[in-house]
Amino acid sequence: MKKEEVGHNFLARLGKTRLRPGGRKATEWLIANGDFSADKKVLEVACNMGTTAIGLAKQFGCHIEGVDLDEAALEKAQRNIIANDLQDKIHVQRANAMKLPFEDNHFDIVINEAMLTMLPLAAKSKAVAEYFRVLKPGGFLLTHDVMLNTNDSEEIIAQLREAINITVTPLTKDNWKKLFQEVGFRNVETFSGEMTLLSPQGMIYDEGVLGAAKIVKNALKSENRETFKKMFKVFNDPQKKLNFIAVCSQK
Repeated sequence: MKKEEVGHNFLARLGKTRLRPGGRKATEWLIANGDFSADKKVLEVACNMGTTAIGLAKQFGCHIEGVDLDEAALEKAQRNIIANDLQDKIHVQRANAMKLPFEDNHFDIVINEAMLTMLPLAAKSKAVAEYFRVLKPGGFLLTHDVMLNTNDSEEIIAQLREAINITVTPLTKDNWKKLFQEVGFRNVETFSGEMTLLSPQGMIYDEGVLGAAKIVKNALKSENRETFKKMFKVFNDPQKKLNFIAVCSQK
């Protein structure tokens, strides 16, 4: 892993298509709670390579606007959208979560996975306030992040930051809920559990047996081995200090 290469880019390079702390299981819970249908306008913030957006467009036929700051991820997303013939359903563009280029009360659903963790607390509040602004009254915010399972968090956060090359700031369950409530969201429901991003079971559930085997094969290459070992150790911490959390909040 090149010094500046961040964890999710490293894992994508190994062949991981699901880059979320709770994997497919958490995403599926969010989708089940989001009240999706063909007439819904959906915004995905940090859409990355478009995996979730493509799944939603195929399953529900809804229109999705995807935003991300990463040009390379957006190019991949565009190629994936074209490969799935979904150009009429999904549009992606470069935009900042803290300053969304959309009018007030515009979307029925905002989905944002594995991004808020990466922002400092003040920036988290700013982004969540933007999601609140662009949602229609009664609309749903669906988020998926890393959750701290301990108040003694300094050491595990330091290890996580070192393993994935980003200054992440995960929160406890209570503090995640507080973040949404303070912005004005109501009916804040959560689903949480053990990190599955790099657990053997989670990788097979998310990527299939062949996909998981390909990732492990790439991870064992000499140039990737050390980084993968470090990430594997942090994400599969036996004390379970890091969990995932999925949150459904309503405007």
